[in-house]
Amino acid sequence: MIYWQLLWSMIQIGLLSIGGGYVAIPLIQEQIVTLHGWLSLTEFTDIITIAEMTPGPIALNAATFVGMRMAGIPGALIATLGCILAPCIIVLLLAKLYYKYRNLNAIQYILSGLRPAVVAMIASAGVSIVMLAFFTKGVLPHTLHDVRFLSIGIFALGLFALKRWKVSPLLVMGGSGLIGLVVYLVIGVGGY
Repeated sequence: MIYWQLLWSMIQIGLLSIGGGYVAIPLIQEQIVTLHGWLSLTEFTDIITIAEMTPGPIALNAATFVGMRMAGIPGALIATLGCILAPCIIVLLLAKLYYKYRNLNAIQYILSGLRPAVVAMIASAGVSIVMLAFFTKGVLPHTLHDVRFLSIGIFALGLFALKRWKVSPLLVMGGSGLIGLVVYLVIGVGGY
């Protein structure tokens, strides 16, 4: 039963992920956290973080991680297949149609209309992740106790390093992870 649920959920994610990996994040969250309850919101954020750090598309990496978590290696294979099946078919069909009709104004209008929706979906995913990273309950806090000041500090430091000194994103991720490890484990500061 879990295999069919994984396959169908990932087919839906793959089918509706128009615009790339970041657009898929709210769709993945809806399927994995809200609809099926396979992961908590914190676990989901951790998986997205890992999926962003590993090579390959975010949706595909997340599908593989979720499949592995829910049903081992067969689950990972089924979830991965489900995630790529619909996009492969759609891309082949669209490529054929695009090359045949690419000069039509209607095609250009459709693509222009899709761009703002994709930006909105990416922004929605970003806001969800920021809320979960900065606030203990994933929503705007009622007290200062619910604010993760260390997470905000690490974020600000990473953003500053990226913008001011053009540091490699890999170094920023590695440095942020090292700071988190030292502060949370070695020094023993809570907050996560």
